[in-house]
Amino acid sequence: MLRDCCLRLPAVTWVLLLVMTAFAMECPKIKVGTCSDCIRSGPVCAWCKKLNFTKAGEPDSSRCDTIEQLEQRGCPRSEIEFPVNHIKNTQNHPLSNEIQLNPQEVHLKLRIGQPAVFEVKFRRAMGYPIDLYYLMDLSYSMLDDLEKVKKLGGELLRALESTTPSRRIGFGSFVDKTVLPFVNTHPEKLQNPCPNKDKQCQPPFAFKHILSLTDNAKKFENEVGKQFISGNLDAPEGGLDAMMQAAVCGDLIGWRNVTRLLVFATDDGFHFAGDGRLGGILTPNDGQCHLEDNMYKRSNEFDYPSVGQLVQKLAENNIQPIFAVTSKVVDVYKKLSEMIPKSAVGELNEDSSNIIELIQVAYNNLSSQIILAHSPLPDVLDVKYDSKCSNDKNAVDEARGQCDNVKINDEVTFKVKVTAKECIKSQSFTIRPLGFTDTLTVYVDSNCNCHCNEQPDPADCSGQGSIVCGICSCNPGYTGKNCECDTKGKTSKELEGTCRKDNSSVICSGLGDCVCGQCVCHTSDVPGKLIYGPYCQCDNMNCEFYNGSQCGGTERGRCDCGTCKCNPGYQGSACQCQEAEDRCLNSNKNVCSCPSPCGRYISCVECKSFGSGPFEKNCSQACPNIRVAEKVTEESRKCREKDSQNCWISFHMVQEDGEDIYTVIVDPEKECPKPPNVALIVGGTVAGVVLIGLVVLLIWRLLAELFDRREFRRFEKEKSKAKWNDADNPLFKSATTTVVNPRFNE
Repeated sequence: MLRDCCLRLPAVTWVLLLVMTAFAMECPKIKVGTCSDCIRSGPVCAWCKKLNFTKAGEPDSSRCDTIEQLEQRGCPRSEIEFPVNHIKNTQNHPLSNEIQLNPQEVHLKLRIGQPAVFEVKFRRAMGYPIDLYYLMDLSYSMLDDLEKVKKLGGELLRALESTTPSRRIGFGSFVDKTVLPFVNTHPEKLQNPCPNKDKQCQPPFAFKHILSLTDNAKKFENEVGKQFISGNLDAPEGGLDAMMQAAVCGDLIGWRNVTRLLVFATDDGFHFAGDGRLGGILTPNDGQCHLEDNMYKRSNEFDYPSVGQLVQKLAENNIQPIFAVTSKVVDVYKKLSEMIPKSAVGELNEDSSNIIELIQVAYNNLSSQIILAHSPLPDVLDVKYDSKCSNDKNAVDEARGQCDNVKINDEVTFKVKVTAKECIKSQSFTIRPLGFTDTLTVYVDSNCNCHCNEQPDPADCSGQGSIVCGICSCNPGYTGKNCECDTKGKTSKELEGTCRKDNSSVICSGLGDCVCGQCVCHTSDVPGKLIYGPYCQCDNMNCEFYNGSQCGGTERGRCDCGTCKCNPGYQGSACQCQEAEDRCLNSNKNVCSCPSPCGRYISCVECKSFGSGPFEKNCSQACPNIRVAEKVTEESRKCREKDSQNCWISFHMVQEDGEDIYTVIVDPEKECPKPPNVALIVGGTVAGVVLIGLVVLLIWRLLAELFDRREFRRFEKEKSKAKWNDADNPLFKSATTTVVNPRFNE
């Protein structure tokens, strides 16, 4: 199947793949002057540090190439500098019931573009401690649920005992912001928001922390038993406000560094960022803890948090939410759960009677899903994961590692590939399985410099410098390949100036190197071609050709700096002319005795034969020495000249001996140029304009496509950093809120 797919690839795609593959194996040598420059220019680049590896006039950049190319050019493998990645496990405690992740600390030295690969192992331990915080909606519709939860403490702790002996539970509740249109702000309603005045209700509030995490079931039931239902006006609740405070107020909640579960129980939706404007609250949520006397008293100052903010804070504090919600809002919370790694949704009965079973199922699902992720990275680092799961559902080159249905004591392996796109400063990041406390710290440094370790020799570099990776580093006042040039007080720029022709910006015409203020010309790759001259501006293969040979061949001349130097007896720009006069003698042996009569008498021929031209009106007086005949003699001169109408006239001329009298025999047919084909010209012009327009349009469309693809890649890159933005927000609700008067009676 794969073969068939590949065979269907367009020819252009194959060409691009071949070019990209070939380019990937090439070593770009742009602006390479040192070994470090070479190493940083590409992952396949190596440097030859062998002394005198370069030839006279050859640039140092030729030392930089792939290992294969350098060896082919005579550089021994022992003389090739090629830094590679270094991986060292500096903390590597074995897996146990207390340690689920191995190793715990890794140090990397990265070569640009070369991925460093190391293994990370995870084994799910038995009896891992759990902290569970129960966060409950206390709006009036949850009245019967509260009665069930008041008796929950002992049952919940006993249920968790089957998983771990170290478990604790806590409790908090929420309603909504205490401003219109979220709650009724009438003084009476602020004291008792319930529709039935005889029903005992507590005043509305945003979030109340009731019980810190404890293993005392009796205390849980006592504290929760003191709670009463409350109420608000609109359907969505302030649940995200409460989750944010429960996540960031760790010291007050009492979170340990163990598995942290946040059970969120409600029968309705939630408000999120922007909804606060309905109540005149414009300040964005700051994601900080604002509990005073265990109450979130600044809820009316800060807007609701966004889903993205909440996702970030839950991840930072290693909290796994379990949404226990009724059937009417299950789909909403499933969409929310898709944006939160390591979260679960369970359908809650109307009276919360199945809450214990729901928590157990959700916790087992969360614990059996192992997701390996890393902390935020700089743009120059890239981390990918290959997952090797026990159920053979493996994945390669993913943004995070993941294995599902991992049972207790099962061991899974992840291959982590870290790649640096450029040299970086020393830094670190962490890798951890989401929902667990174990972490791996990865320390990253660059391997961008060469360590050639030369043995110093006083005779090196003419005694005026030292060797650095095969290149002489000269003392002040000296320069050259072997520090052989005494600059005599001149700067390197002044020395280079003497190698520039006519103050050109190009040194030695781009065909040589400036050595001690003089041009040393490169050797040409073309056989027989020589490059020479004070500025390497000359070569011996750039002259005119005659009879298929440069300068007419070696018997006629030779090429010197673009000009033919002719041998004796030849002349002309290509030595095409002989200097002998034999061909220029007339019958009287006079050299070039007179100019050709053809051009001199064309006007007379025109008027005598065709009655036109400048002598049309006085032809007999102007041309008395021209006679027209009908027969050609053997001694005639063939002529072909243009007349006054730009037509070619062919004729023969016979000169009387010793006299300036000519007999002409004229071809009766002229050769006149055809008039321009207007239709063809106009049609061709229009077609050309249309073709150019199509080409320009095609180029514009191609550039637009390339730009769109680049922007899409940038968007994907940004989206990968904000994992909660993987899809459009499915939780959007209109800003319109319907308020129902609880006292209205039809």
